[in-house]
Amino acid sequence: MRGAPRRALLLALALDTLGEPPAPAHPVVWMGHLLRRARAAWRGQTPRAQLIEGGLGWAAGVTLSAALGAACGRLPWWAQGVALKPLLARMALLRAGAEVAAALEAGNLPEARRLLSWHLVSRDTADLTASEVAGAAIASLAENLSDSVVAPLLHARLGGLGWAAAYRFTNTADASWGYRTPALEWPGRVAARADDLLNLAPARLSAACLLLAAGGRGWRVWRADARRTPSPNGGHPMSAAAGALGVRLEKRGVYTLNAAGRDPDAGDLRAALTLVSRAALLAALVCLLPLPTRFRTVRA
Repeated sequence: MRGAPRRALLLALALDTLGEPPAPAHPVVWMGHLLRRARAAWRGQTPRAQLIEGGLGWAAGVTLSAALGAACGRLPWWAQGVALKPLLARMALLRAGAEVAAALEAGNLPEARRLLSWHLVSRDTADLTASEVAGAAIASLAENLSDSVVAPLLHARLGGLGWAAAYRFTNTADASWGYRTPALEWPGRVAARADDLLNLAPARLSAACLLLAAGGRGWRVWRADARRTPSPNGGHPMSAAAGALGVRLEKRGVYTLNAAGRDPDAGDLRAALTLVSRAALLAALVCLLPLPTRFRTVRA
């Protein structure tokens, strides 16, 4: 098993500060297009057929992604860094949160709702209050710290670009198919369970880094509320962020984290951006530690 060299991770993080590649050259955009097109094939099928075809579609996509990633893993370290960059999105995440914060600070709630829906969440934002917009943005920043930063880095470091690409395809498939709706309940089930498995370690590492970045504040909330969300993983970074910031994060009818906390506002969202940025740095440092021998087949 060959983990990606530390130099490749450092280069990917440096390139990330420059922003995202253009959409036509972005592999995650390609993944999203293909996954959305696949939805039409399942209309009118039985749940069993949808489950089988969705599972086979995920397996084919993850195999191809892993093979392409593994091929990139045989390139020089700098080429691996370039290939890894599109699989993570630290700066894009922070910029998205900052745009929502700026709209809230300007008192432009409709624009804040639009930006939240465009960048960070899939739920309907039309009737959210300013506090709910801030809370949803904070929750999304925390969860995506794991999905879009920590998980790609950790999988790349442990298993190379093949693991990282397989993770990114799985996470994108879950984002496209993994909804409990009549159309997607069955075809997205395999991808959703695979995403749960691949995010077990990154979500908990993300929570630990958020708590460390906050000087230990929030660990009681994390211990009490980490399992209060439908996702077995998302509640870990979200509850850690809620406790660290002292705010209540709530999705109507779904979860409430840190129920005793105050209603979040634009200032708390700004604080969350700083917290997530620091936690991302801590997670990167963890991923740059020397590998155990079984993961290190080449010089790291």
